[in-house]
Formats: sequence, structure tokens, C-alpha cells
Amino acid sequence: MTPPDLPPILAIETSCDDTAAAVWADGRLASSVVAGQRVHEGFGGVVPEHASRAHERLIVPTIEAALAEAGLGMADLGAVAVTVGPGLAGSLLVGLSAAKGIALGRGLPLLGVNHLEGHVYSVMIEEPRPSLPFLCLTVSGGHTLLTLVREGFAHEELGRTRDDAAGEAFDKVAKLLGLPYPGGPHIDRLAAEGDAAFLDLPSPRLGPKGRRGDALFDLSFSGIKTAVRYWIADLPEADRVGIVERHRADVAASFQRVVVESLVEGVRQAVEETGVRAVAVVGGVSANSGLRRAVTEAGAADGFDVFVPDLQHSVDNAAMIAVTAAYKWAAGETSDLSVGATPSLAL
Repeated sequence: MTPPDLPPILAIETSCDDTAAAVWADGRLASSVVAGQRVHEGFGGVVPEHASRAHERLIVPTIEAALAEAGLGMADLGAVAVTVGPGLAGSLLVGLSAAKGIALGRGLPLLGVNHLEGHVYSVMIEEPRPSLPFLCLTVSGGHTLLTLVREGFAHEELGRTRDDAAGEAFDKVAKLLGLPYPGGPHIDRLAAEGDAAFLDLPSPRLGPKGRRGDALFDLSFSGIKTAVRYWIADLPEADRVGIVERHRADVAASFQRVVVESLVEGVRQAVEETGVRAVAVVGGVSANSGLRRAVTEAGAADGFDVFVPDLQHSVDNAAMIAVTAAYKWAAGETSDLSVGATPSLAL
């Protein structure tokens, strides 16, 4: 599925705590700039008010940097794309305001993009690219869902988390272990040093034994997170801190093993159920080395092709918004200037 060759598109992404801009030109990614926000590190999570204020400071220089990296100016643009949801309302509005201002001022088409759809099509930024239809496992701090992606931007949901997202569970377990935010990369690093059989943790998979209404591929990450909390709480109070420190890598390895196994087993079963033999794994948690390795090994063993975006395109970025916008614009889709932010927008 080759990306379309269109006039340059400026894409803006401000759904959470990363201010990002990218340019898609001549059928390829011409630039991608991401400005992170360190202001949240001391809070153990993203503070919405701090995020939106940081976007206000960073949005103009980030756009300017993306245009400079692409060697283009505002006069060279053919369209402007922007994330419209899901995400934090204040953060989304900063990006939307900037995109609408540029589109109105330059008389350019506006392309509103679903953040989740951006993650799905992040595997189209670079080769190799999957052909449609393909299965897509989206795993991030706010979302975990398995979909069947077809022509015409059609997404059939096969399963989702019923509570915590996978990335959220990583961050919460990391906090329990006294690790900095964001915790996912720290868990991944420690897991390589620990004993993955140290703790017997519950599987996040629900399947047919879940609550009424649960789909075959639904998951629940609240139980495994709570199991780690109870393990810590049951330790002798006098020795608790020392025991956690000594076994931090073992707990990380045990937790990561069970989460990865549940995700990969769901993918393998979905391949068997649908007969679709192309699988994309996207979102921030797709940067996890254990997940990348396990799903690649599963693909080799079961005979399905695995597509995972480059690490820089796994986390939130505007390159994924740009490539998605290119496909939408080529299909004749544009947005009205009245389009608003939709914090709970579904795929």
C-alpha cells in the first residue's frame, strides 16, 4: 500500500504531552520533530494543565523546526493535518487552533486525524508496509485494542482492554517499584536482568471466561497491577523496602512476561480466527523490546508477517498523523474548519 504522492502536508500532533510536527512531501516523510515535556516527571504522570501550557510555548517553534528540516516554507504547503482526538482536551485545542489558523490564513485544506488511526497507519511511514487487510494491535499508555483494518479506513474491533491500558499498567507497576515516570522503559530495561518466573501473576486475557459482553480478545490489566501491589503489601514491613529493591528486576521481568504473553497469544489466536496473515503492532508499548521480540518470534513460528514501526514512530509523533492524512486526502477526505476536539474519540 504505497503512500500517495501529494503536495506537502504539515501535520500537528498535541494529543497528550508531546508537541510534534511533521511534513509529508513527495510520497515520503520529509521531517519529524517532537518536543517532549519534562515538567511531568515529578508528578508521576501527565498533568493536563501543565501539558496544554507547554504546548502553547512549544507549538510555533516545533512547526518552524519541522518546516526548516523539510526545507520548506508556509507558501509551499498544500494542506494542514492535525489530531482531533482522542486525548487531553486542552492539549488537543492547542494543536487544532494552530492548524486552523494556518489553514484559514493560507487558504489550505484542513485534515482532521484520529490519533488512534495515526498509530494504525504509522506502519505505512516506511517500508516494508503491510497490504490490506491487516490485523493491528494498538498498545499505548491510554489504549489497548485489537482491530482488523480494511480498505476505506474501516476498522473492525476484535477486542480491547476493559480497564487499564497496557502502557498505563506498566507505568503503575513501575511506580509501585519506585521507578521514575514514564515507567515502561525502566520496566523493559530491568526485565532483561530479572527472573521472569519469580512471581506467578494473573493473565490479563479475559476471552470467553470474562464478564458478559466481553469479546474473545478482550483484556483486563487491573488484576495483574493489583497482584503486584498485594505482593508488596504482604512483605514484612521492616524489610519491605529492601526486598523490593533486591527483587525489582525479578518483578519487572515477571510482569512483562505475563503482559507480553497475553498480547501475543491474542494476536496468534486472531490470525487463526480471521486468516489474515499480516500483523501490525503499534503505539508506545510497541517500543518494548520483549513485545517486539515475542511477536516477531510468533510470526516466524506461525507463518504470519509482523510490521512494527521504527522506535521513533512508536511513541506519539506527527509523522503518523502526516501519513494518515496523506491517505485521507488522496481519498478525497477533508475536514471543515468547524471541526472540534473530541477527547474520547473512538477508532
